[in-house]
Amino acid sequence: MICGVDEAGKGSVLGPLVVAGIGVSSEERLSDLGVRDSKLLSLKERERLYPRIRKICKVATVTIAAQEIDAIRNEMTMNACVARAHAQVIAKLSPDCAYVDACDVNCFRYAEMVRVHLSPPCEIVSEHHADEKFAVVSAASIIAKVVRDREIKKLAKKYGEIGSGYPSDPVTIRWLSGYIRDNPSPPLIARRSWKTVGNLLAQKTQRSLLDF
Repeated sequence: MICGVDEAGKGSVLGPLVVAGIGVSSEERLSDLGVRDSKLLSLKERERLYPRIRKICKVATVTIAAQEIDAIRNEMTMNACVARAHAQVIAKLSPDCAYVDACDVNCFRYAEMVRVHLSPPCEIVSEHHADEKFAVVSAASIIAKVVRDREIKKLAKKYGEIGSGYPSDPVTIRWLSGYIRDNPSPPLIARRSWKTVGNLLAQKTQRSLLDF
């Protein structure tokens, strides 16, 4: 069995990081479904493919909440955190070979970052833009994206319209800025170790000094 691994939400300031792995005997079965990198698919297309992928593949996911990410970053880099999560889903699937989307500028170094967490080891093929090159990684990216989108939808029901959770999203920044302005501390769903949160806290402090 081969597997593909990808993640969604690595750079997000709100919400979880989701890592997904899928195991399958042949990539041809996935190619027949028409899987592609999740970023190239609409939400509707991803939701359509999600159950079809789960029907023909073994699937494993790891979800890491914002607070967990902040705690982990006291011990390791974000790339190391993702590599360990990649290894966790690979271990759940026990493939002979795993294709992973490299989260390091050096794809060979990233392969080793994943491999050190595996026992017994398996062959790791680490490449940049693997979600565009390999159907197994494309399928994993779809699973990760759908799972994360659903988590964001749950958070929106509780907190209101928070957008996608990414710093590049004006809706997300508007919501987060307002929350930080009106509350004594950032929300639990925010990654407090992110510069985005730090900058908004600094702006709040500056405004308070000017008002004083």
